[in-house]
Amino acid sequence: MTGRPLWQPDPAAAASSHLARFTTRAQAAAGTEFPDYASLHRWSVADPGAFWAAFWDYADIVAETPFEAPVRNLDQLPGATWFPGARLNFAANLLRYRDDQVALISVLETGARRQLTYRQLHDQTAQVAARLVELGVKPGDRVAGWLPNVPEAVVAMLATASLGAVWSSCSPDFGASGALDRFGQIEPRVLFACDGYHYNGKRLSTVAKVQEVEAQVSSIKQVVWVTLIDEAPDDAETFDSLLKRPPVALTFTPQPFDSPLYVLYSSGTTGKPKCIVHGVGGTLLQHLKEHQLHVDLHRQDRLFFFTTCGWMMWNWLASALATGCTLVLYDGSPFHPGPETLWSLAEDEGVTVFGTSAKYLSALEKAGYAPGSRHDLSRVRALLSTGSPLAQEGFRYVYRDIKQDLHLASISGGTDLISCFVLGAPTLPVWEGEIQCAGLGMDVDVWDDAGHPLRGGKGELVCKTAFPSCPVGFWNDPGGEKFHDAYFSRFPGVWAHGDFAEITAHGGYIIHGRSDAVLNPGGVRIGTAEIYRQVEQIEEFQEAICVGQEWQDDVRIVLFVVMQPGADLDDKLRNAIRDRIRRNASPRHVPEIILAVPEIPRTLSGKIVELAVRDVIHQRPVKNTSALANPEALDHFRGREELSG
Repeated sequence: MTGRPLWQPDPAAAASSHLARFTTRAQAAAGTEFPDYASLHRWSVADPGAFWAAFWDYADIVAETPFEAPVRNLDQLPGATWFPGARLNFAANLLRYRDDQVALISVLETGARRQLTYRQLHDQTAQVAARLVELGVKPGDRVAGWLPNVPEAVVAMLATASLGAVWSSCSPDFGASGALDRFGQIEPRVLFACDGYHYNGKRLSTVAKVQEVEAQVSSIKQVVWVTLIDEAPDDAETFDSLLKRPPVALTFTPQPFDSPLYVLYSSGTTGKPKCIVHGVGGTLLQHLKEHQLHVDLHRQDRLFFFTTCGWMMWNWLASALATGCTLVLYDGSPFHPGPETLWSLAEDEGVTVFGTSAKYLSALEKAGYAPGSRHDLSRVRALLSTGSPLAQEGFRYVYRDIKQDLHLASISGGTDLISCFVLGAPTLPVWEGEIQCAGLGMDVDVWDDAGHPLRGGKGELVCKTAFPSCPVGFWNDPGGEKFHDAYFSRFPGVWAHGDFAEITAHGGYIIHGRSDAVLNPGGVRIGTAEIYRQVEQIEEFQEAICVGQEWQDDVRIVLFVVMQPGADLDDKLRNAIRDRIRRNASPRHVPEIILAVPEIPRTLSGKIVELAVRDVIHQRPVKNTSALANPEALDHFRGREELSG
């Protein structure tokens, strides 16, 4: 741990930030001074109704009718009712600007580039919404997107939301079974689907699997094809054909605050994916809070996030239209034709806020690529990292090889709340390996197994009181039992997030991995991220997955590694990683067995599946292999002699 922060905010920039301006308003509302972020956060969780009402006013939320109170039944989680009486429309807030500023810039792996102004985005949304009305889409109906990260996905979502209907999407690399597991549960009336996409230099058709899903989901009345590789069926209705229709007016259907807006999905590795329903107002308010107060997003910004339509960060990215900034969309491999791809995009398009995953940053470092010495990144002022914990070495890499004067915000939350529990703040310093703070209005803590707060120890990340972006519930869960079991069964009335975490001396957070994947040798709980961090520093290793194997009335740690091309796993290398883990983590972290595998199984959204590997080595069935992008990879973990002796 360094004795000084890696980055300090510029005083002038901090003073002019959204967060500073909001703090002034909050002080007036609360009748007290907030000299620092910690005091503002304490107020935001002690009086959340006042906090969220103050932010509603600050963000100038567009609503048809005002709210009667900020919150009712605040002591109930779940069960609190936010902003009763308010009626608003999500799309109306994202389309509040109708001028000639660029709203969307879209770049494909092939280099194809398009852009839409806010005026054009509004007009296209109107034309698509009119067609949805013709197809019988009403408030509460579902519309699905099986699309790459392209403008058509944003327009279709906005058109759906404008009608008070519910949007749900996944990316085109999902197989037919993965899409069926999702769309088959929510029964969409209309499906927007692409005919294909480009990835890693390949041209991939999706026509056959789209037609398979259409045939098996009887609720689908129409497929609207987005033509990207010119393979759509001859008689197909295309997105382009909708835009050639006569211009129409766009109207917005107002809805109660907690009306369904999105259905997102859990990874589905323990059965069919859970369909998580998020509401109109909670999604909007939480995203705007994060964009404005935590990222300091303004109209002049250009926001990029490397994501697909199957990850909640796409929904998070789209909401930034409400600030009037420009969104930069990219679809394709981040490493085709080479590691320069996304940084050339950032340079060419003047990206100011660059969002990506910790895995991507680790891969860049492994490749020895230093973007700061190869690209003009003068406009990039913030870098956001999520998807998995960003290790201390990742922080060092960013400030050494990308840019020194940069707000690096490691952020963590998830699909479950379509936002963050812990994230960055533009007025706070960045400390190596730490997430800067808990989000405003989020009553976050770390508890031990008995439900006691932990300081200086590792435990379960919890949220103790209600927050607006708590899901409306799960689809097809009328009694709410599945929803309750997912988050509230461990600590009644408290959200247990499933992350293994600790609070630092600076008031920041470190995530050590998923708590359901925590290793427990000798009764000591160990996060897998602590081991991965050390493995990533060995140049012969590409990536790894670590699980606990039940063995002789205890648990032993088993580490599986994917080798770099040309490297072999020998005893010298095994000893090197054991020594590194023993020295930099602890003796209890040292794996008893280290084995090489050619690949690691991942979910369709790209996350490694420790629980599935754990089931395989214990000869237990994996309940839903259709949730995996590469289920055949599990075969490499079966029947390993080294695990039976």
